[in-house]
Amino acid sequence: MRLFGLIGYPLTHSFSEKYFNDKFEKENIKDVNYKIFPIPFVSEFPEIMKLNTNIFGFNVTSPYKQSIIPYLDETNITASEIYAVNVIKVIRKNQNVKLVGYNTDVYGFQKSLKKKLTPKAKSALILGTGGAAKAVSAALKNLGISYQFVSRMNKPDSQILNYNSLNEELIRKNLLIINASPVGIFPDVNQKPDIPYKYLTENHHLFDLIYNPEKTQFLSEGEKRNAIIQNGLQMLYFQADKAWEIFNS
Repeated sequence: MRLFGLIGYPLTHSFSEKYFNDKFEKENIKDVNYKIFPIPFVSEFPEIMKLNTNIFGFNVTSPYKQSIIPYLDETNITASEIYAVNVIKVIRKNQNVKLVGYNTDVYGFQKSLKKKLTPKAKSALILGTGGAAKAVSAALKNLGISYQFVSRMNKPDSQILNYNSLNEELIRKNLLIINASPVGIFPDVNQKPDIPYKYLTENHHLFDLIYNPEKTQFLSEGEKRNAIIQNGLQMLYFQADKAWEIFNS
């Protein structure tokens, strides 16, 4: 039986496990299983490989999209450029095993965003600077949309804004705002990124990569002001389908 899995921590709720096992059942895909591997430290990954000799692919989620890379043999162009991996293909040939990293978050986010994107959105703020944020930046670059990262950390890098620097001018200028941080994810559903929501308008487009809860406080603030809002669920479907293509290519 071919095994696929998800690595990350914590994995209190897993889109991937239910999605893939439902897919296998609906499409009558035999001799395949999918399970989660909640590992507190990325250094435990080699042990998973050692104990599961029938595994042929992984999805990778927070916080290991970047720290997993040194454990791989190679990464494809997109994953290398943004230094973030969310899919690992395990290639087994005779006694040899090769691990290749990919990033399908770029594809998933870009395809989902385009569903509601308007020509008004010429520049964006990306809340967060982790692996998911890097995927978002790559997709925006593909779409010709300029962007700036926003971080809680005080960094000397002029390309990264601090939340304290967000003012009316920046919010009014950047009509697309993407939450690529974990702030507001279940169970911390009452939290939201610290931005001045009072400056949002009906011309804004808020995208939250979080899908649980379905409507975060971040999105609710946008909805109150008649902004376009999207969560990350459709993005997950798109990136998961692309991952399955990679596993079977």
